[in-house]
Amino acid sequence: MKWLYGLICLFFLVLIHELGHFFAAKLFGVKVESFSIGYGPVLLHKTIRGTDWRLSLFPLGGYCGMKGEKELQNALETGTALQADSDSLFGVHPFKRALVGFAGPFFNFIFAIISFSIIGMVGYSYYTFSNRILLADEKNPEIHSAAREAGLLSGDEILFINNKEIKNFSDIISEISVNPDKTIQVEVSRNGEKKIFSVHTDLDKETGTGKIGVMADSDSLIKKEAETYSFFPSLLYGTKEVFNMIEMTFKSIGILFKGVKLTNAVSGPARITDMLGTTVKEGFSEGFKTGLVSVLELLALISVSLFIMNLLPFPVLDGGLILFALIETVFRKRLPPKVQYYTQFIGIAFIALLFILGLSSDIIYFLRK
Repeated sequence: MKWLYGLICLFFLVLIHELGHFFAAKLFGVKVESFSIGYGPVLLHKTIRGTDWRLSLFPLGGYCGMKGEKELQNALETGTALQADSDSLFGVHPFKRALVGFAGPFFNFIFAIISFSIIGMVGYSYYTFSNRILLADEKNPEIHSAAREAGLLSGDEILFINNKEIKNFSDIISEISVNPDKTIQVEVSRNGEKKIFSVHTDLDKETGTGKIGVMADSDSLIKKEAETYSFFPSLLYGTKEVFNMIEMTFKSIGILFKGVKLTNAVSGPARITDMLGTTVKEGFSEGFKTGLVSVLELLALISVSLFIMNLLPFPVLDGGLILFALIETVFRKRLPPKVQYYTQFIGIAFIALLFILGLSSDIIYFLRK
């Protein structure tokens, strides 16, 4: 059942993204000829107001087929200039075309804000440990402890990391994990006296995270209640969380170039579906609120990833369409069909590389599992 749950969640995220393109196209007078959830052979379809609504065999994507998308290929084959009707994608003003391309990722962005806003209103409880640390090499001598080398001791209470207040061990993990191979400032309380240390974090190449060789004090388990918000403050909370996630995503992308194992860092569609299904099944088994918060948080994370990835300026992706449209807007001249057509191979190569990497990652993950 968890695979079914996962596919339903992916179906929903694709629907959100493609609806963004659909509504923007309709707003700017571009005819939408087809709207499909999934790729491949069409299983079900129905034409409503000129749009053929489809459910296709492979539910790992989707598309919003707009009039004029094939005109680029026709212009190249005939060797003529690109001609487009006024209600086609290449017939509207290029700035409107850019907005049509942006609308899909933007809907993912808005959905992520809504998800975190709901979490902010619902609230949740979680277990963690206090901010008192133990040096990991005291129990496992083979573990490198950057904290010990910097002068920290077991029993120290970490108060701040890089001037950010630390309230519990979850905060310690959050701050250190996104700062691998960097020097951080750690303020601790030791027997009531405050001390500041410079600690150079290690990079765990298996996970791509930062570590300093500390453990939680297992005797300090505590239950925390997340702060809840009313409607408008929750929207502010949701927006802040999304921008924090975007910042963390870019940091994670930067870490990929430091020798991290890509098969561990990149997940393919099978693993994402598995994670979604597992989160739904296990989360709701613990209670409706726990399930709702867990699923919304993971959906928001994937939505932010879709937002960022689709805006990359590669042909085939939405970012490529936006880039070409903005170039036309600035220079007031349509790009030659050959330029647009042949640069698409860059995008195809990029997508193929990600697909192969994701597939390899999934195979290794499930074999180990």
